[in-house]
Order: sequence, then C-alpha cells, then structure tokens
Amino acid sequence: MFTDLKEKYTAVRGRQIISLFDDQRAGEFSVQADGLFFDYSKTNIDHETRDMLLALLGKVDLPEKRAAMFSGEKINITEDRAVLHTALRRTSGPVFVEGCDVMEQVLTTRDRMLDFAEAVRSGAVQGQGGAYTDVVNIGIGGSDLGPAMACLALKPYARGPRCHFVSNVDGAHVTDVLANLDPRTTLVIVASKTFTTIETLTNAQTALSWMADTVERPADQFVALSTAEDKTSAFGIAADRVFGFEDWVGGRYSVWGPIGLSLAIAIGAEHFRAFLGGAEAMDRHFQTAAAQDNLPIMLALVGVWHAQAARYATRAVLPYEQRLSRFPAYLQQLEMESNGKGVGIDGHDLTDPSGPIVWGEPGTNGQHAFYQLIHQGRHIIPCEFMLAKESHEPHLTHQHHLLQANCLAQSQALMLGRDLPAARKIAEAKGFEGAELERQARHRVFTGNRPSTTLIYPKLTPFCLGQLIALYEHRVFVEGVILGINSFDQWGVELGKELATALEPVLKGDSAGGQNDPSTVNLVAQLRV
Repeated sequence: MFTDLKEKYTAVRGRQIISLFDDQRAGEFSVQADGLFFDYSKTNIDHETRDMLLALLGKVDLPEKRAAMFSGEKINITEDRAVLHTALRRTSGPVFVEGCDVMEQVLTTRDRMLDFAEAVRSGAVQGQGGAYTDVVNIGIGGSDLGPAMACLALKPYARGPRCHFVSNVDGAHVTDVLANLDPRTTLVIVASKTFTTIETLTNAQTALSWMADTVERPADQFVALSTAEDKTSAFGIAADRVFGFEDWVGGRYSVWGPIGLSLAIAIGAEHFRAFLGGAEAMDRHFQTAAAQDNLPIMLALVGVWHAQAARYATRAVLPYEQRLSRFPAYLQQLEMESNGKGVGIDGHDLTDPSGPIVWGEPGTNGQHAFYQLIHQGRHIIPCEFMLAKESHEPHLTHQHHLLQANCLAQSQALMLGRDLPAARKIAEAKGFEGAELERQARHRVFTGNRPSTTLIYPKLTPFCLGQLIALYEHRVFVEGVILGINSFDQWGVELGKELATALEPVLKGDSAGGQNDPSTVNLVAQLRV
C-alpha cells in the first residue's frame, strides 16, 4: 500500500525542505476554510508526493466510506454499529439508522439538556443549600477528557457554576476535588453510558457518601449521562435528570451530546450551540471541499506521509494557547485509541505501523522542556503548531505578539537549523579558540530540515473550538480509512480491565490468585506485606 511512498521518501529524505520554496510554494501548500489556515509547506512534500498521497483516496474509496459514515451505515463492523457523533451537532435531519430517523431524539435530548443547563445557571434548579455554585463531572476517557478540555479552552465564556472533573480511581483525585466544595450547592454529574464503568461508579459512590454526610437527599443532587435507566434509578437519580445517548456515539466522540452537559452549564446554551455550529461547519467542509482544498484530508495525508512513508513514530501537537493545554491529551485518546491498531478491518495483521504516538504541551512551556530533543535529538518528530490570530486579552497584546513570534520562530528554526560555519562564528564571538572552539561550535549546530505544520485560527471561540475538534475527528477517520482499520472500536482497553477485576480480590486477600504469572504473584505479595 505504501511501497511507492516509502521509495519516494527514501529518494528525497536528504533534500533540504527550504530548497523546495519558490514564490508559489507557501500559497500552494496551504489550505483555508471558514477562517482556519493550515500551512504544510515546511514539510518535504512536493507536488509529486502530494499527487501520490491524493491518489490513495481513490484506492481506499474514501468518498464512499465518508458518505457511509454520515448516512448512518454500520461502519464500526466489529461492534456492528453506526458511527454518528456528527448527528449530535446537526441542526436538522433526517439521519437514518436501520430505517429510523434518529434526529428527533437527538434534538429532543439536546433541548432537554440545554434547558436543564440554563435552569442550573439561572438558579431555577437549585441544590438543597441554594443555587449551585459548583459542578463535579465524574467520568473517565472521553467522558472526562472532552468536557474537561473544552471547559478550560472556553473559560472566557464561562459565567455559570465552577466546573470540576474527577476521573482517576485513585481516591486522591475525588478527595482533592471535593475538599473545598459545599455539598449543599454542588451538582454531581455521573457520566457513564452503561453506568457500569468501575472507576466512574466507584468515584460516584464516594461522592454520594460525601454528599450524604451533609445533605438530606443526596441523590437529588446527582445527574446521570447514561442509557441504563434501570441502573441510574437504582442509584437514586430521578428519570428527569438522566440524559442518554445511543451506542453509535463513541466515548471519545461524545462531547457534542449529553457528555457535554458540564460545558453547557459553564458557557450556557447559546455558546454551546455555537460550539456545535463550528463542528457542523467542519462537517460540511469535509463532505464538500475538493480533496486538495480539504482541511481534514490534507491534515491526514501529511500525517500518513510522516508516519507511514517516513516512519516517524511520534507527532507533537503544540498549541500556542494556554487554554488549549489539555488539547494534546484529548488528541492522544482521540487518535491513539482510534488508530492504535495492529489488525486491519479484514482481520489480518497490519504490515505497517498504524497511528503514531501523539503527545505535546502548550508553548512556550515546551520550549524550556522537550524542544531540546526536537531540535537536536536524533529522533525526527513532526511538529504540529497551533496559533490564534487574536487572544482574549486585548490589554496584553504585546504578550500575544511575543507568543506568536515564538511559535513562528520554532517552526522556522526546525526547518532552517544552523550549520557548523555559523556555529563557529558564535563560538568565536564568545572567545573560544582552537580545538575548544571546534568542540563548542559543534554543540551549537542544529541540523534543521525537520518538518512542521502550522494551523492558524482566528480566536478561540466556541465556534472555533468546535471546528478544531471536528477537524481532528475527521483527520482520524481519513487516516483510518487509508490504513484499512476500524477507527471506532477500542478492544485494546479490555484485557487490562478484565485482569484488574480478577486481581482486586487477590489484593484484598479474598482469593489466592493462583492463575497469575510469577512476577505478578511476587508484586501482590510485596503489596500485602
């Protein structure tokens, strides 16, 4: 599948990226859509390479598979499910699953959720100690990463109760979050589709006990984001405080629906609808724009070039926006849980690595941490910079310009580097001579020729954040189709959960644990000493 691309990479790997530039390259190797600008000119992709990458789309029938996803076909074949997170941000239908239009239920649930959010914000719905001051979202994976990331990103729009997030089953997490809250004015959201997720339900029980110490009817201050109404009822949560979503919405794609309740409470219904509108705009762009002018497609093809042709094992996502500090972690789950597969959709082992390792931190913090390795280490790490034209702090414009300058400087430095003669001049200026000059100069050499892309967006608004998340969702889909994998299951999380369930009674001393391997038996013994 990728043989020609690998051969092409081998042929050009020593070529300097800067040598590709002429008067047209910067414009020709960039894409614009709805205020977003994606520049991939600082990569070793030339016209021939781009044509080869675009040709992949026809070989894998991307247009047909894209249409199948949006139309509600069961493209998640291992779980026999449709993949319709896109329906959660639509404003009108129809969308059919097995002959039934799902949009009426989507819109009804959305209206219920947003009405509830507004009632909490206005004080029409209160706790047993008065208007809610705090909201605690208890979830894990997508039920935590999505709303937690989005609430931080959209903090300038947050006028509702303070939102807090608990995910880790480590008791320290729930303890520290609840420590300074008033149970009488705290609303707890339990986010679990099946209402069986062990970490979430354990933390929910802890929160319920905390609430019961002060509040007469503790379950009255709980909300469930779940389809398991029998289990939420047994927990004590009233039916009108249960917001469900269908099995065709995966956890890491679920922030658009009830899982986004905490975000809706924080920013309000109007801004939440704008958030959905940004995603819907990206959906339209993805479905209608020509491939070479299509943001998700080109972002994906650059990723395929780096991961499958060049065999770069990782990609760094580097938002120069402090409020996007959780965005790399969000993308870790979105991309690595979706495309971190070893088996193709046909059931055969993949011959090429699938999705890369995704990681990152916001700039400029990373510049004083891991950028050393990015610039001078032996690993080549494609960098994906993100940068806003405008900040939410107009009184600190000088700081935003400094931030922008740092971002652009990093991508420039990665490409241009610094050769030995230039490094010698720097060493000479510092007074070094002879062999010491040569040694000092070599420490100041930057090989350069390291690829990066830059995504510029107007301002981090609810609409813009919706665009960005949907952009990366569709990138994952395109890469998955090219790789020939199912991006919408996650069997890799199952085995560890099964083994943990079996090990818990062993650690408690209720079981001998004779089926465990010698190392695990020894570790258990150390923990039980």
